[in-house]
Amino acid sequence: MLRALLLGVLSAFFFSSTFVLNRAMSLEGGHWAWTAALRYAYMLLMLLAWLGITRQGAVLRGVRDALRSRPLFWMLTGSVGFGVFYAPLCYSATRMPGWVVAATWQATILATPLVLLLFGRKVPTRGMAFTGLIFLGIVLVNLEQAGGFGDAAGLILGVLPVLLAALAYPLGNQLAWEARSDAARGGPEAANPALESGPGLVLLLCLGSLPFWLALLLVVRPEAPADGQWVQTALVAFLAGVVATSLFLHARNRARSSYELAAVDATQSMEVVFSLVGEVLFLHAAPPGLLGFSGIALVTLGLVLYVARQTAGRKAGG
Repeated sequence: MLRALLLGVLSAFFFSSTFVLNRAMSLEGGHWAWTAALRYAYMLLMLLAWLGITRQGAVLRGVRDALRSRPLFWMLTGSVGFGVFYAPLCYSATRMPGWVVAATWQATILATPLVLLLFGRKVPTRGMAFTGLIFLGIVLVNLEQAGGFGDAAGLILGVLPVLLAALAYPLGNQLAWEARSDAARGGPEAANPALESGPGLVLLLCLGSLPFWLALLLVVRPEAPADGQWVQTALVAFLAGVVATSLFLHARNRARSSYELAAVDATQSMEVVFSLVGEVLFLHAAPPGLLGFSGIALVTLGLVLYVARQTAGRKAGG
């Protein structure tokens, strides 16, 4: 369990690059739709290259077989877990500082128990209480940020897309986790190596999300990407899309209970701290005030309590 949590925290460090770089691209005039879509175009190329260079032909064949056996399922899972998750985050980066987006994004930890209930999984009541602390921290951060908007509509337009993303991400992850669990029990994709490989699973979801990205670009019709957007989205694709997502999915795959799944998801609260430090250092953003720091403290406390509760439970069990 401890290793899964450490992997989760490490993934949060790499995930935080998303919020900092997305904000930087927004400030430079890059369109949010390209910020979102280019990331997954780069991820697709990087993953194919990596699996090819490392000669993981079995994983590539597993991805092909999974798409052939259940194309609609993987299109749905990829579109929800990658598309509906990431496009709203990029849009919100045009309206709020990156660390505020990261703090609001932690609502995904509150959404996780709801998703687990949706799939008929048991949700520990103490775990839900800890998510309440995290959510209170999110509220404090946004109360402070609200002072920077001329009206409430501006705040709402920044917050609501993040809340949608916060629900879509655990939903997509849980769909993938259920598929892997079903395969382990001898389901339709039993012994598929792609479901046991972090990069293989990310590639599978990335390919499944392609129809979403094509539809988004056709509907939004953004102007051509800004020059710096090509390089910065490549960095996001590698650091957050490939490295962080593979680490996080691997950490989730090590979970053996609903509580452990929720605890691994809770490690993503560290993105707030990493994003704040990155934005202050590289974008010269103003540090948060008292309410902001109080919110960050509560978000971090929620994670600490998750870990402490799990450790105590294991000791009590002998």
